[in-house]
Amino acid sequence: MSCKSLDSSSVRSTIEKGMQHSQKITFSGQADEAPDTVTGDIVFVIQQKEHPKFKRKGDDLFVEHTLSLTEALCGFQFVLTHLDKRQLLIKSSPGEVVKPDSYRAITDEGMPVHQRPFMKGKLYIHFTVDFPDSLSPDQTKAIEAVLPKPKADLSDMETDECEETTLHEVNIEDEMRRKAQAQREAYDDDDDDEEGPGGPQRVQCAQQ
Repeated sequence: MSCKSLDSSSVRSTIEKGMQHSQKITFSGQADEAPDTVTGDIVFVIQQKEHPKFKRKGDDLFVEHTLSLTEALCGFQFVLTHLDKRQLLIKSSPGEVVKPDSYRAITDEGMPVHQRPFMKGKLYIHFTVDFPDSLSPDQTKAIEAVLPKPKADLSDMETDECEETTLHEVNIEDEMRRKAQAQREAYDDDDDDEEGPGGPQRVQCAQQ
């Protein structure tokens, strides 16, 4: 990312992994100079593009997935193509029943945490469909006998290149409430550190 000032000099900046929407990159004293004035700052404000499938909230990613009734009651597996093109194998645990409007999480498959290169957020998968609380093995077999067959199992060739993942049940409201509180505290700390006389001066780059 670069910006040209009136004197044709350029300022370049690198977008680091994990940077957030509306996060600012400030170059102090790099704005256009004028007589008898204090040179201001150049401030880049990051604008994050929307993705058609993945939604970002902080360091976490959210994705929607619809299961057939048979898949949801009797087990499922599918391949999810991640943002970096890796193929993730997503599958249910034996005997697991997924309730409608429920979430599952995969640790360390969210966005990179800014300035913490070895840390990532979570990937949350939102499932839909109406299910009972649980099923016995006999009930599962009976339902399999009367419901449409699930999608064909993935072949060994399709799964050989996939990375296996582990899903665990989460209370999404508690998760988001805790993360929002931590984010508010982090922003409060940042505001305390950045406050000073006059604060940073925003200067827009002139277009040529």
